[in-house]
Amino acid sequence: MQFTDLKTQYGALKTSIDARIQRVLDHGQYIMGPEVRELEQALERYTGARHCITVASGTEALLIALMALDLRPGDEVVTTPFTFAATAETIVLAGARPVFVDVEPDTCNIEARLIEAAITPRTKAIMPVSLYGQVADLDEINAIAARHGLAVIEDAAQSFGALYKGRRSCALSTFGATSFFPSKPLGCYGDGGALFTDDDRLAQAAREIRVHGQSGRYQHTRVGVGGRMDTLQCAVVLGKLERFDWELERRAAIGARYRALLDGVEQVRVRADRNSVYAQYTVMVDDREAVQAALKAAGVPTAVHYPKPLHQQPAYAAYGSAEGCPVSSRLAARVLSLPMSADLGAADQDRVVAALRTAVSNRAR
Repeated sequence: MQFTDLKTQYGALKTSIDARIQRVLDHGQYIMGPEVRELEQALERYTGARHCITVASGTEALLIALMALDLRPGDEVVTTPFTFAATAETIVLAGARPVFVDVEPDTCNIEARLIEAAITPRTKAIMPVSLYGQVADLDEINAIAARHGLAVIEDAAQSFGALYKGRRSCALSTFGATSFFPSKPLGCYGDGGALFTDDDRLAQAAREIRVHGQSGRYQHTRVGVGGRMDTLQCAVVLGKLERFDWELERRAAIGARYRALLDGVEQVRVRADRNSVYAQYTVMVDDREAVQAALKAAGVPTAVHYPKPLHQQPAYAAYGSAEGCPVSSRLAARVLSLPMSADLGAADQDRVVAALRTAVSNRAR
C-alpha cells in the first residue's frame, strides 16, 4: 500500500503526460516555455484569481510574496508554529520576524481570535496556513488585516482546489501561495509552485522577483531570486489538471468514508462552511509511536505532520518560548496521517481502518 499513490495516478494519465513532456522535448524551451503561461492561465481560470505566477516551489512562492511586500528588517509576520518549516523559514529569509499564534484544537489551523493580540506596530502581514487541505478562517483574518492595514498571505501548499464559502483557496487574500510538490493534491514530478493575487502591482513585482528582479533582459529593477518553474514541470501539472476535479471528488468521498468508519476516533474536523482536499487525512491518537508501529507491522504506511512545532525547533527558538502555543504542542504529540490519494481503494482503506482501530483499542487496555 502506498501512502500517496502516484504510480496509479500516472498510469491513468500516462498518455497525456507523456505527450505533454514530449512536446517540451521537441520545442526545447525548458525555461519559460509556452507551457508556463498556459498553466498560469489555466490556474487563473480555476481559482478565479486575476494573476497566477508559477514559481520554483511552494517555499519560493511564500518568499517571493514577502519580498513583493517590501518587508524590512525588524518587521513582523503573524503565523502559526504548527506547520512545515518553510512557513517561518521564508519570513526569516525575508528579514522579518515570525510571531507565532496558536491553533484551533479541532482543525489545527490558526486560531483567528488570537491574532489581533499578536499585532504590533511592526506587523506587516499575517500568514495563515491552510493545513491538511482545509482553508483557515480567511474572512475573519482578512477583516483583522483590514483594520490594521496588513497584507494576508495564505500558505496554501496543502489546499489547492479547496473551497471556503464557495471561493477557491489561493484567491481569498492579498496573496495565495501553493506548492506542486509531488505528494500534494495537485503535484508535479519535482519541485514547483504558484503565487496568486488580484493586485496588478504585486503581480508585476512577483514576476520580476522570480527572474532575478528583471523588468527586462538584464534590467534589474529590484532584488530577486532564481524562482522560475521549469517548463517540463508545468507540462506535468497541465496533464494532471485533466482529471483534477475527479480526484477532488474522490478525495472528498474517501475522506467522508474515513470519517464514518473511524467514528469514535478523534479526527481533524472540517468546518461546515468549507471543505478539505485532504492533502493528508489526519487523526489524533495517544501513544502515537506504539500506534504507528502497530500500523507498520500491519503493512499500513503513516506519517506525522508535524512532530515538533516550530517554536520548539532550535532554528526558531528565538521567536517563541518552548512553553508557548500549548495547543500546537499537544497536537504535535498526537497527530497521525493515514494513506490518502484519489486512487485509494475501499479494500485498502478498510485495512487502514481495521489496523488503526486494533492499535487504538490495544493502547486503551
